[in-house]
Amino acid sequence: MTPELNTHGPVTCLSVSGVGEPGGAEHVAAIGALYAVASQLGGPGGPLEGLWWVEDERRGLEVPRELWRWHVLLPPAQAPQVGALERAREAARGSGAAVDRVQVVTFTEGLCVEVVHAGPFSEEHVSLKVMEEFMAERGLVVNGMHHEVYLTAFDDPDPRTVLRQPVREGG
Repeated sequence: MTPELNTHGPVTCLSVSGVGEPGGAEHVAAIGALYAVASQLGGPGGPLEGLWWVEDERRGLEVPRELWRWHVLLPPAQAPQVGALERAREAARGSGAAVDRVQVVTFTEGLCVEVVHAGPFSEEHVSLKVMEEFMAERGLVVNGMHHEVYLTAFDDPDPRTVLRQPVREGG
């Protein structure tokens, strides 16, 4: 596994924000709402993604998972036109998903360090350490939220996830 430097943005996605552990009820409900609305907009245009952060002095992996904050993201097949999100929410309302939480967001991450992590989420810390060493060797510091792109389903026996960290030159 070798980290790479890439530049990303701007990107438009459907998004739901929340707090809680990955795979917990809040997180699963948010994902369901994204897919319900995306299906009314022509389906997803890419894999599920997540932006993760903590509001704590401790490093992210030291904070209890129920305190993790996140945005789950799903690229739509095409950028929604004015009024399309509202129509899609209304059409998906019968699904029982919390569709009113879905927003359209556009963001730019800029320069990022990224690596493909092959293996369970519980072992991501190994890949994150490799990324941190790569950043330190190049004088780069964190410049945004930790970003994950889920290349496989959460229940895939051989999961693959792009780990991405926006960075800037250290000062």
